[in-house]
Amino acid sequence: MHDSTSLMTAYTQGAGTRVADDHASGSSPASPARTRRGPYASTPARRAKIVRAALASFAEHGYERASLRDIAARAELTHAALLRHFSSKDELLLAALAQRDDDDEEMARRIMQSRVPAEQVLSSVLADEFSHPEHQRNWLAVTVAATNPDHPAHDFFIARRERLRQHFSSGRLATAHDGEEVTADDRITMLLAMIDGLRIQALLDPSRATLPLLETFMRTIITDDDARD
Repeated sequence: MHDSTSLMTAYTQGAGTRVADDHASGSSPASPARTRRGPYASTPARRAKIVRAALASFAEHGYERASLRDIAARAELTHAALLRHFSSKDELLLAALAQRDDDDEEMARRIMQSRVPAEQVLSSVLADEFSHPEHQRNWLAVTVAATNPDHPAHDFFIARRERLRQHFSSGRLATAHDGEEVTADDRITMLLAMIDGLRIQALLDPSRATLPLLETFMRTIITDDDARD
């Protein structure tokens, strides 16, 4: 397997954290209490519908402007009913980020099962996001805001990056240029910087095709020899 496929797998699988597992299963530290509320018990299906509604609301309005009432309406619930499943917008943000990563991972899995060249897998996963500038701007705003240690999603993004780093923690890796090496941490840093940088450039000039540059980057920094390291 070409290592750019391996890198794509790490990017998507490394995105998941314990938050993803908790919200996908409907479990959380508060879940036992919720399961004792009779008709208001928090079921995985109901929670999943709320998370999907939150994803749509955050994408359309941005995290700061999105409201729990809007999310509840999208999920066909009352505001009070939503609060029986999620106690705050911060909790919903973490669930939405985890779901977004899960969706990307599933898409990557499907793409990798097709005949798409390995270096195009990541750009294929990101194509839908890049085709919706306003949604992309809102999600990018969350990423930037989360650089503040006090932001509710700060730990999520730190854990996300750590998963990626651990996947490439063994030794130094060759590049396509003889005599050049980068550490696993260097490569993850460059990959994430490339993606975020292309997001900004695409928003600045929507007429410019930026994702092909990501494919060029993948061919440049990833070599077939990497898969044998």
